[in-house]
Amino acid sequence: MASRQHINTGRSQSQSQGSENRLFIKGGKIVNADGTEDADILIEEGIIKEIGKNITIPSGIRTIDAGGKLIIPGGIDPHTHLQLPFMGTKSVDDFYIGTKAAIAGGTTMIIDFVIPEKRESLHDAYKKWRGWADKKVCCDYSLHVAVTWWSPEVKEEMENLVRCQGFNSFKMFMAYKDVLMVKDHELYEIFEHCKKLGALAQVHAENGDIIAENSKRVFSAGITGPEGHELSRPEDVEAEATHRACVLASQVNCPLYVVHVMSKSAANVIAAKRQEGCVVFGEPIAASLATDGTNYWNQCWRHAAAHVLSPPLRPDPTTPGYLMDLLAQDDLQLTATDNCTFTHEQKKMGCRDFRKIPNGVNGLEDRMSVIWEKGVHEGKMDASRFVAVTSTTAAKIFNLYPKKGVIAVGSDADIVVWDPEKTRTISAKTHHHATDSNIFEGMTCHGVPDYVICNGRVCVDQGQLKAVQGFGKFVSRKPFAPFVYDSLKEKDEKKKASMIPVQRSGFDGEMVSKTTSSKQSQHSTTNGDGNKPSNGEGSQATNGNNEGQANVGRSNGSGIPTGPDSSSNSRSTVKLHAPPGGHSSGFW
Repeated sequence: MASRQHINTGRSQSQSQGSENRLFIKGGKIVNADGTEDADILIEEGIIKEIGKNITIPSGIRTIDAGGKLIIPGGIDPHTHLQLPFMGTKSVDDFYIGTKAAIAGGTTMIIDFVIPEKRESLHDAYKKWRGWADKKVCCDYSLHVAVTWWSPEVKEEMENLVRCQGFNSFKMFMAYKDVLMVKDHELYEIFEHCKKLGALAQVHAENGDIIAENSKRVFSAGITGPEGHELSRPEDVEAEATHRACVLASQVNCPLYVVHVMSKSAANVIAAKRQEGCVVFGEPIAASLATDGTNYWNQCWRHAAAHVLSPPLRPDPTTPGYLMDLLAQDDLQLTATDNCTFTHEQKKMGCRDFRKIPNGVNGLEDRMSVIWEKGVHEGKMDASRFVAVTSTTAAKIFNLYPKKGVIAVGSDADIVVWDPEKTRTISAKTHHHATDSNIFEGMTCHGVPDYVICNGRVCVDQGQLKAVQGFGKFVSRKPFAPFVYDSLKEKDEKKKASMIPVQRSGFDGEMVSKTTSSKQSQHSTTNGDGNKPSNGEGSQATNGNNEGQANVGRSNGSGIPTGPDSSSNSRSTVKLHAPPGGHSSGFW
């Protein structure tokens, strides 16, 4: 179980005003990522004050009976896009509706994305997002920042955001060419800078160049419907970019986080790279864990378009179960939603061209129940692993732990009383999102929150939603998260130790003086009468006895002369005009 030592959360008394001053939860089983415990919980001023069996209950305190239920840390969704301006419209779940839906499903904190336009200041975009969110959020939230273009100014702004504004993660797009995508050499420099700042580099991993060409080819073939979206962004395009991002990040030993892992192939790349020792984290989302890309071939355009997101769902119906298996065994590390909702009317922008369908689906309200159903209820993971993949690992990766992601003395009182046996059937008719569709429509899930407590306030009370607009706060995050960066120390030391030049005594006769070099050059240019040689005649430097030509014949295969005379001071020099192996257009 988590340590019961007091934790300074940084939340002032004024910030917790409006929460219920005192709350007592009794009779439940506390589930943390590292174990379970039968104990009661005392909450005061939004903070967990005491955990135990014989707690003295203050008079007048509200008591919640959690008998037969699980008491778990509130969910943390590290990937949302609320009221995002995108593809000529804006996602309909704003920061009020989105966080209200999150709470209804048992999530008590989100991390959204600031996405500047090309040439837009990162700091200006950050201020814009804070202006949208601060007065609306019902639960605590934080922000990542996307780097959509690269310059010395952006580099400086990244440093300012880390040092002064509480950021420790930056996202780069390898797709959406000419809109959001950055190129490989820019990625390399951004990764290098993230490492210096102690930030985590995140990537949307798809090959944007291939997608741009595929999209034109598929559309030209007469395919205009949602199936064209998947056909233009096949699985290997995601896997290739995932591998490339891992390779680029490993060159500078930068920790990497791959958002919305949608395919077996991409997941396998992450699992393999982790086995090799790379510090990389994989984030499947509720959609990729619970539904599949066969929906793109549905006869109903509305149904098919509702499932369009990037990377797309995969047509292989065994993909969700495969990803859940990897999640259960920590080959993938945590879950999110990529919640970015659009109505049917908005999706119709692409009714004649799949390239214009706004990309995005729901998930914020349903993630916890969907993961419980597909993971715990189906026997693939236990309750502690469920807590890890829905809350604790996100808190550790983004340096929120132990303020968030754990039930421990001193932690924020973000708590869910979870009924593992109760069921609910998901439907757009009953969900709390602003969109008129739900990709999990008709799915019956075990696992339902009876109570959801955000910073000490009961926001779901016996199943009734009582979220309060503006109650949530922005949570800053420090760089160099121990969970991420502690594992890099040994790798840094090994890389540094390997960067030692070879000490050599000289050039072993392969280089000659400028005078000799000049004479050889003159001799090889003419044949003695001022005329240039033909058909290679005289192209080899000689000392009058054809020794140079003989040495060339005794080659080690790389073009460098070998043999008994190769180390002689009298050996003629062969000038190499290309690196070993011939001409190279890249690094060698």
